[in-house]
Amino acid sequence: MSRVHHFSPSQIIALTFAGLILTGALLLMLPLSSAQGTWLPFVDALFTAASASCVTGLVVVDTGTYFSLFGQLVLIALIQLGGLGLMLFATLFSVAMGRRISLQDRLNIQASLNQNDMEGLVRMCIRVAKYTLAIEGFFGTILAFRFYPEFGLRGIYYGYWHAISAFCNAGFDLFGQYQSLVRYVTDPTINLVICILIVLGGLGFAVMSDCLEKKFRFARLRLHSKMVLVATAALIVAGTVGFAFLEHGNMGTIGSLSPAGQFWASLFQSVSPRTAGFNTVDINSMRSPTMVLTILLMFIGASPASTGGGIKTTTFALLLLNIWQVLHGKDECVVYGRRIGDETMFQAFAITSMSLIWVTAAVLCITYLEDTSFLYALFEVVSAYATVGLSTGLSQHLCTASKIILTLTMYTGRVGVMTFALALTARKDSGHIRYPEEKIIIG
Repeated sequence: MSRVHHFSPSQIIALTFAGLILTGALLLMLPLSSAQGTWLPFVDALFTAASASCVTGLVVVDTGTYFSLFGQLVLIALIQLGGLGLMLFATLFSVAMGRRISLQDRLNIQASLNQNDMEGLVRMCIRVAKYTLAIEGFFGTILAFRFYPEFGLRGIYYGYWHAISAFCNAGFDLFGQYQSLVRYVTDPTINLVICILIVLGGLGFAVMSDCLEKKFRFARLRLHSKMVLVATAALIVAGTVGFAFLEHGNMGTIGSLSPAGQFWASLFQSVSPRTAGFNTVDINSMRSPTMVLTILLMFIGASPASTGGGIKTTTFALLLLNIWQVLHGKDECVVYGRRIGDETMFQAFAITSMSLIWVTAAVLCITYLEDTSFLYALFEVVSAYATVGLSTGLSQHLCTASKIILTLTMYTGRVGVMTFALALTARKDSGHIRYPEEKIIIG
């Protein structure tokens, strides 16, 4: 028996991502990956590879000017592989080669796609591949037509490259000078297409599949899909209104724009923190309350089994539902006529608690190592943990130790803090022994 079978699914996922990051770092180091033909320091290459593989978008070198065509292709390959997951591509390769999918393989796929059961996993993988090809191809073509008049043949390349980056919620761009999409702040086509790609990538493939199977009839959808769609819509609306209100009159962001431009900028900066990393306004020019709002949106992130990170929309929704349950003195959490199990609620609180602990520890370390404010350090750490990629520019000026901390943070955020913890322990208490219960005082 192969030794790989001794590893748990959580460990397999953690190891595959680590291998992808290390391979990407070695390729990005090469002079072939640099436009100037120079060697990229290993720590910078590791940071960039982790950012691409974990579909984050934080950078320490300018993607559009530093990397050659080969380096850019390596980056987009890492983004695609990291966004969809190596287990999915391994499964597709096995199906194409006619190889039998073993039980261990199915367990790994189940953990990778974050599914509750193993039924129809192979069909799910094939469906995900079809969805990805169709979505990236369609919207990439629209972007290609949009960029062609401005960049010529290179615009076609830009169109499909940024479509993949947006759908995988990576946030990498090729426009240079760390400007992201600022030049297109009032462009309806760019704003709408990128926002749609981010939202679709952040919904999760299970939700997309459920919507297509049920022909978008909300009442027939599974509870998970309903919660994801409602939470996503609520966060987008709240984020758009919040950003427009907080930044109204700020000439450094949206104050000088027309009403239509302010709408597009506010909408984009509401969608992007969930968890794409593109920006159409200067992050450093945002007011402190707006940065706090953005940090909250980043921390929540996208939805489970998607290309995004964060604690996930369903986790956040469960936290709010639990608060509602406690305030109304109810023993059970019920939503849309369905009861949420205690185990699910415990997992939501565990994920949130572990995420807060990791973020707090990382912020304390970086504020100790760097001459920066707490808010800027918090913004960068949450952006890394939630695999967002929005940045105040701090990442380009970090010391080696801080870069390593953010690299580990991106890795943990992409793999999942629960998966990362399980990969380290790989043991589960049998629960055969039950101890006497005793109450403690809370609150």
